[in-house]
Amino acid sequence: MIKVDLEEERKEILKRYRRLLRVAKPLLKPGDAKLIKKAFNVSSEAHKEMRRKSGEPYIYHPLEVALVCVEEIGLGTTSIISALLHDVVEDTDLELEDIEKEFGSKVAQIIDGLTKISGVFEYGSSQQAENFRKMLITLSDDVRVILIKLADRLNNMRTLDSMPRHKQLKIASETKYLYAPLAHRLGLYSIKSELEDLHLKFMDREAYEYIIYKINETRVSRNKFIKTFITPIEHELASQNFKFNIKGRPKSIFSIYNKMKTQNIPFEEVYDLFAVRIIIDTTYENEKADCWQVYSIVTDFYRPNPDRLRDWISTPRANGYESLHTTVMSQTGQWVEVQIRTQRMDDIAERGYAAHWKYKEKENSPEKAAGGLDEWITQVRTLLENNDGSAIEFMDDFRGNLFQDEVFVFTPKGDLKVLPNGATALDFAFEIHSEVGAKCIGAKVNQKLVSIGHSLKNGDQVEILTSNKQRPTEDWLKSVVTSRARAKIKDALKEEKKGYILDGKEIVQRKLKQMKMEFSSVVVEQLRAFFETKTTTEFYYKVGKGIIDATSIKSFKEFKQKKKLKKTPLVNITDESSFTKEIQNLKGPEHDQLLIGEDMDVVDYILAKCCNPIPGDDVFGFVTVNEGIKIHRTSCPNALELLSNHGNRVIKARWTSQQEIAFLAGLKIVGTDRVGLISDLTKVISNELKVNMRSITVDSDSGIFEGTIKLYVHSTNHLEKLIENLSKVQGVLKVSRFD
Repeated sequence: MIKVDLEEERKEILKRYRRLLRVAKPLLKPGDAKLIKKAFNVSSEAHKEMRRKSGEPYIYHPLEVALVCVEEIGLGTTSIISALLHDVVEDTDLELEDIEKEFGSKVAQIIDGLTKISGVFEYGSSQQAENFRKMLITLSDDVRVILIKLADRLNNMRTLDSMPRHKQLKIASETKYLYAPLAHRLGLYSIKSELEDLHLKFMDREAYEYIIYKINETRVSRNKFIKTFITPIEHELASQNFKFNIKGRPKSIFSIYNKMKTQNIPFEEVYDLFAVRIIIDTTYENEKADCWQVYSIVTDFYRPNPDRLRDWISTPRANGYESLHTTVMSQTGQWVEVQIRTQRMDDIAERGYAAHWKYKEKENSPEKAAGGLDEWITQVRTLLENNDGSAIEFMDDFRGNLFQDEVFVFTPKGDLKVLPNGATALDFAFEIHSEVGAKCIGAKVNQKLVSIGHSLKNGDQVEILTSNKQRPTEDWLKSVVTSRARAKIKDALKEEKKGYILDGKEIVQRKLKQMKMEFSSVVVEQLRAFFETKTTTEFYYKVGKGIIDATSIKSFKEFKQKKKLKKTPLVNITDESSFTKEIQNLKGPEHDQLLIGEDMDVVDYILAKCCNPIPGDDVFGFVTVNEGIKIHRTSCPNALELLSNHGNRVIKARWTSQQEIAFLAGLKIVGTDRVGLISDLTKVISNELKVNMRSITVDSDSGIFEGTIKLYVHSTNHLEKLIENLSKVQGVLKVSRFD
């Protein structure tokens, strides 16, 4: 029986290998296939005893990663070999020297980069951020390291079903937090969309499956609508001798989910559920004129929305994306987004940086094809060289600049500068030069005097005003969005801050000595918690600067004497290793989990106020330094950051079945106003379902009623029953839960 299984597996491995070769064939030069075969044999042999969590042979993984590199990113032989071998140095006896001897220094360098960053997100937040910084250093050496890493993450997400629930939450959160924005910044639109969709699948499977069901349910009518919509455009394009291809595709599941959530609307009200894409085959010289010609044809048949025209052909986005977008009104009264682009632009939109290379290597290729990305990678390199601060701060700054749209502004001489959306005059000043930024006192935007925090708009012409007496202040960090400006301001503040921290530490030591109290890490941690500062360094800084009055430290002693500081599972742990040890003790065996409702006497935990979880919600426990364990919903606004940045502090948690405790929940009610509506609502709440209300807020404007009610329920089932009954009240249009 085992022999048959092994034989089947061997056939499947060969089938996948042959598919990889078949897809890669157009990219291969003479001798390449031999090298790929050699890499495949080395990888097969190295991983032959290994299996994935799903029980499948491990070799499936490198084969699938290599396939993503070729098929979905468009990388070549060096990347295929590196993808096939990407885990061998870390997981097997093979050394980097062996790889270099067999496959050359370039492959060895890429695998070295991949091995170094394999620990990203593995330990605690600071370790993970440090590894992330390493990953970016390899990005500035060879961008293929990041592209293969993205292919690796995509395959991990596609096979995440076999992982335990807490690992799913952690890996899915990391993916949304960092890998999806990174894919976006490198122009890999398809991969970015799939990573976001898979994140949703594991964070909120119910919503994910509901949207898939609705997309499938409307497929026939949608296809019929698209066919009717594009027919006149197709005839006109053909009559004008255009070579073209028209696709109608639904928006990604995650973008539909996002629209439903941010606009608080049902699936049926998401008006741009799909986009029509017109791809034309033309020469580089005629691209711009031909795209506008197609735009003219589309708008001959359908009226465009003037506020929804996006011209990313004249000024491509920073990740190299080029396309012309317009939203037009169809004959059935439905808005439709139409994207117009050339074959080259479509390749770059789907395959990002790898496609830039392909077009860069061609003769007479457009220089701008990779300009934006090369410039961005240069910026990353500069940022890495100039940044000596905390790795976590750096990661937050960098991530903040991954996902933003751009604003295009001009210098007084007419030079174009591209900044993230929301950038200010101060960001612009630091973009010109760090000295100009540090001395900036204001700016003239379109000849009008504005403050340093003035937000810039597309087309603004900006002149910076400076003074030699000006110095950066802490408040400046609130006025900038670019990581370059933030890094420069922080550098300037750091020296000044160091002095305040040393002064503050001396003052605290002196005061504790006067009060005959020991100066120890335990006491300082209690002081930090008492004065509600995030870190001990911040506490010292505030004392040194006089924000915390030194005499008020006496009140801490009085407080301690009156009431013993509440003991929590992790109180006074300042040492990172003992903190990790404590978390391990709390977690217990691998299969163990916190049962909410039963462990009240054993472990201190509280329900997070940011999301008010109730029994029935999908939840996790998060170990805090001073407040015990907090229980959060997996859909909590803070869940993404907690799970991805501090995965080591997450504890599996679930509700026990016997719950008689009441939990606070919020409901938002929208409807048409009428006499007696509030009375009818409160009757349903108090009489029918015996629910206690904590508060009710009502606002009525032009006949529309909006109310929020905070009430106590026993579980999600209880809450859903309540929502169902309230929805039946005459005049109520919508009832939804809020955190």
